[in-house]
Amino acid sequence: MFVVITNGFALLGPWVLKFAVDELQQQISSQALVKYAALLVGVALVEGLFLFLSRRTIIGVSRKIEYDLRNDFFAHLQRQSQAFFHRFKTGDLMARATNDLEAVRRIVGPAVMYSTNTVVSMIAFIGIMLYMNYKLTLVALIPFPLMAVIVNRLAKRLHYVYKGIQTQYASITSKVQENLSGIRVVKAYVQEQPEIHRFKDLNGEYINRNLNMAKVRGGMSAAMTFLVGAGTLIVLWYGGKLVIRNEISLGELVAFFAYLGRLTWPMIALGWVLNIIQQGLAAMGRINRILEIVPDIRDDERTRTDIETIEGEIEFRNVSFSYNGTPVLKNINLRIEKGMTLAIIGRTGSGKSTLINLIPRLLDATEGKVLIDGIKINEIPLQTLRSRIGYVPQDTFLFSETIKANIAFGVEAQSMQEIEEAAVISQVKNDIDDFPKRFGTMLGERGINISGGQKQRTAIARAVIRKPKILILDDSLSAVDTYTEEAILARLREIMRARTSIIVSHRISTVKDADRIVVLDDGKVTEMGTHDELLSIDGLYADIHRKQLLEEALESYS
Repeated sequence: MFVVITNGFALLGPWVLKFAVDELQQQISSQALVKYAALLVGVALVEGLFLFLSRRTIIGVSRKIEYDLRNDFFAHLQRQSQAFFHRFKTGDLMARATNDLEAVRRIVGPAVMYSTNTVVSMIAFIGIMLYMNYKLTLVALIPFPLMAVIVNRLAKRLHYVYKGIQTQYASITSKVQENLSGIRVVKAYVQEQPEIHRFKDLNGEYINRNLNMAKVRGGMSAAMTFLVGAGTLIVLWYGGKLVIRNEISLGELVAFFAYLGRLTWPMIALGWVLNIIQQGLAAMGRINRILEIVPDIRDDERTRTDIETIEGEIEFRNVSFSYNGTPVLKNINLRIEKGMTLAIIGRTGSGKSTLINLIPRLLDATEGKVLIDGIKINEIPLQTLRSRIGYVPQDTFLFSETIKANIAFGVEAQSMQEIEEAAVISQVKNDIDDFPKRFGTMLGERGINISGGQKQRTAIARAVIRKPKILILDDSLSAVDTYTEEAILARLREIMRARTSIIVSHRISTVKDADRIVVLDDGKVTEMGTHDELLSIDGLYADIHRKQLLEEALESYS
């Protein structure tokens, strides 16, 4: 509506100019000058007001669409399984969530605004020009078919070029993200200069692709401007002849030129709009490729909405898991009773982390069944399942928030007392009390400003505060000393009574007091029993135990 009204008043300006020229050509008076000047200013003011309203409305709508689309995209990423993030680099996803989304917004904002204005103004201006003199109008439109051909060909080229630019931008984002996350490794291996050169190459290619697009866009603008100028020259030649022959008045020719001038910007803007549209279509294609991916692990028709909690009994029945066709777990049969503390030990790569990742459904078994309280795990709503599990992964991750916020992460309502109690259980409270701001201490990215042991204990506090039915510790005591480890395990035994605990470790000292110990080797359960029972078997567990005792003895002598 605002666009139509804007162009309606845009039509009045040249028409007022027509009457002004014709009247002033006959007799010039100050009264006539003031009258027509006031009319032109009034028309311009009203046109400007509705132009402002139309742009505010369309740009405002585009920002709201961008807001919804970005939220939907982020929510879609949150629902994806681990396998998804193995396929896509973090930097690439960041590029799609920022640069690509901005390109899409420009379609529903500036592109819609200018294309709508172009269509409406072309219809209006050409219509009134035909009304004034159809011969002169047809002459003025001679360059238009050539414009259409140029725009069509260059638009296809722009689409192809912009796809390459976005792909290169994703590579740059990934490179920056990886280097900043791994800056300690880069510095430790003295790779600053090689990484700078690699980034320089990526950035150089990005600039080259943008320059290529600039050439295409520049060629389109130059061609459009030239053809518009040619049309103006034709109108001047033919229109001048019509004035000389008194077929049209001088005022009509002036008005005609004004309408043609008004038509010039929409025609030039058309090339810019098509450029925005091609960029947006390429960007939307990249976004849609992500949005079309259905999460591997999700609630589906098998999910039972009547299940609101779990008790903690876990069973693996003939469970196998393969990754990209490579077997990782092979025919696992294991029952973990409610309230039991189960320990899992084995060599590196034996499948320990994979096994426990099946419990919160971070992975789904390739074969067999995982049951919680006798119910198939894929029948339990993910929210119900995961909210009752406290999980400390092998790779400890802390957010760039306060220590308090990190411990309370995932708990809707928590008191300071509960946060401190969790910190006491994980043996990290004394460390926190030494910080100037205590629990208000802001952590750097991934907790870079605290030690590895402090990160692990903070993560344990985060799991404990949930009061989980199932607690999973995946080698999460590796960075603490033996004394602290024993203190943590002692406190955990107190609070986890009647709850299920699963501890994965490489150290015998961590697992020796568990109710049952499972030994994994090459994806299979090879031994099972208590500490003493496994030592009497004299198998892999006993071998690991002897080696660790030897290591401790050697350390004590050194």
